[in-house]
Order: sequence, then structure tokens, then C-alpha cells
Amino acid sequence: MYLTNSFMSDEKKQNSHQPLILAVEDHDDSLLLISYALESMGCRFICQTDCSATVLVAKEYQPDLILLDILLPGLSGIDVVRHLKQEPLTCTIPVVAVTALASAEDRERILKAGFNDYISKPYMIEELEAIICRRLGRRLGIHSAFELCQD
Repeated sequence: MYLTNSFMSDEKKQNSHQPLILAVEDHDDSLLLISYALESMGCRFICQTDCSATVLVAKEYQPDLILLDILLPGLSGIDVVRHLKQEPLTCTIPVVAVTALASAEDRERILKAGFNDYISKPYMIEELEAIICRRLGRRLGIHSAFELCQD
């Protein structure tokens, strides 16, 4: 399957017992930060800069978690999460909103739309890791980016 504007972490493709995370983010710097955190945690991941194929990718690869930006070109993250929650193959996948929308009203609206969790930008890698750990539980053999930097 060929996916425009998507890539999957190479060395993690074969290690299927590690959690798979789909990250959808249109800003390269933010996507780089997310991929660094996921790599340091030992996760396999798929990154997308365009949300047009997110539902299709989620149905095909069945990720354990989706990190989804809200303010995306085309469909918004809120539209995408509604589509994900309506699909039988994706309705149980936890989806975390990753967004610059930080007011209490924004958070409430985002969670009501179907997101399971929320993190506002800018965030620290440790905050992102904590949410991933909370959502994936014991499926992770954690080595945080902070711990790696201390070595």
C-alpha cells in the first residue's frame, strides 16, 4: 500500500510486539519531536503530514494509539476523530489530541468530539511520554528520552 505523505519507522517494522502509534501532524518540527519520543520509547510508528488518509491507514494498520493534531489543512482533527469513532475497525483505538488550542472550552469541545486524551502545544517530551504510557499501559518497555540523555 502506498501512502502519500506517510512514513513508517524502518527498524520497528519487524518488531511487531512493540506498540504501533499513528502520528498525524502537519508541522515538520512537531512531527520530528513526536517521532523522537516514540523512537526513544521503543515504539513502532507511522507518521503522516496529511490527514486525508488517516482513517484508511488506521483501518489497515490497526495502531494501538493515534496522536492527532487538531488544526490540519483540509479536514480538522475533530472531523477525523469523528470518522474514526464511527468505523467498527477503528472505534476502540485511543486517540490523543495534540493541539495548540489550550483553553478550557477548547479542551472540553475536543474531548466531547471523541478524543480519549489531550495535550496542548508546546509540551515537554515527558508530558507526551506520560500520556502514551497512560494509554498503552504495560505494553511499553520504557526508556524515556530524558533517561537516555542522562546516560
